[in-house]
Amino acid sequence: MTDRPEIPPVADATPKRLSLIGALPFWLSLTLIPIALIAATQGGLYTLLLPLWAWWLFTFLDFVTGLNLDNADPNTPDEALLWYRMITWIWFPLQAAVIFGMIYYATRADHLGGVEKVVLFFGIGVISGTVGINYSHELMHQKNKWERWLGDLLLSTVLYSHFRSEHLLVHHRHVGTPADAVTARYNEGFHRFFFRVLPQCWISAFRAEKALLARGKRPVWSRRNPFWRYAVLQLVTVSLAIALGGFEGLALFAVQAFSAIWQLELTNYVEHYGLTRKHLGDGKYEHVKPRHSWNAAHKATNWLLINLQRHSDHHYKPDRRFPLLQNYDAEEAPQFPYGYPIMTVLAMIPPLWRRRMNPRVRDWRRKFYPEVEDWTPYKLGTLPKPRL
Repeated sequence: MTDRPEIPPVADATPKRLSLIGALPFWLSLTLIPIALIAATQGGLYTLLLPLWAWWLFTFLDFVTGLNLDNADPNTPDEALLWYRMITWIWFPLQAAVIFGMIYYATRADHLGGVEKVVLFFGIGVISGTVGINYSHELMHQKNKWERWLGDLLLSTVLYSHFRSEHLLVHHRHVGTPADAVTARYNEGFHRFFFRVLPQCWISAFRAEKALLARGKRPVWSRRNPFWRYAVLQLVTVSLAIALGGFEGLALFAVQAFSAIWQLELTNYVEHYGLTRKHLGDGKYEHVKPRHSWNAAHKATNWLLINLQRHSDHHYKPDRRFPLLQNYDAEEAPQFPYGYPIMTVLAMIPPLWRRRMNPRVRDWRRKFYPEVEDWTPYKLGTLPKPRL
């Protein structure tokens, strides 16, 4: 099986797809803002609205709208994508206003009990995790500094700034190999995965930045080490949470951040579960291909997640902006039966996840790597780490 050549634009990839009208479905994330206000002001069961809205409403819309198998022209210039890019630009001030405005409000709201506040800020974490981290992911992949800065600002609000270093310097380079912590191994349950990757990702991110500095003959304490920036930005967000809500505000901020991080790592878990690049011997691995990520063409959840579910193309062509990410069929990439919201819920219940996904992984192995007879080293992660 060979790499697919660059995909030509399909017949319906007209300029309308790149207009404001074409971009509007990706702006549906803005509906989470008024839902957060309703949840906070009404309290009670209304505090459950944010996860219900973000996950289950869009899942229902998936069943109504079906799949989107169309591909835009991948050579479309950035200038034609203004209305698509703008939603990622405006998200940081909106998210910051929601998080810190809610801390100020909730710590002074007599109608909200302790449990209601925790549930509310879990839901705020749905905004900063499902949307905010996803938008930061799009921004960190861009070449211009101001978009990368926006990505850093978003990550600071969930206390996970090192994700940028880990994602760009480790994950994309080593995905599907033992050097990538967030490539979930076959049969590895999510809960074990989660507590494994939390320390491993920070360590691998720091080591990657240290190695990058060393190649430029700079010490790890150099001002160019982004971990200084990460620390300052996170200190500012923590200080602001305390200033607005005291230690209760800090606790609610931490609930929001944990909720966001949990959602990020759930997504990381499902995106590459059981998919490994073939070891060619002597620490060499095949190039990353669309087959090394799970693909999902579900229309509505791709609106919410700005095409993150077209993950096969993102790893194949990581510099593509989200409107231009291509869909792959089952001949080129493994397919999820449902969108990310349902798949991540299944991942939280390991027996159900294994029952649904392990046969798909085994089918993937037979289809793409019939020559590999022993998958044990891949499963256990005992193969040599990639040569640098």
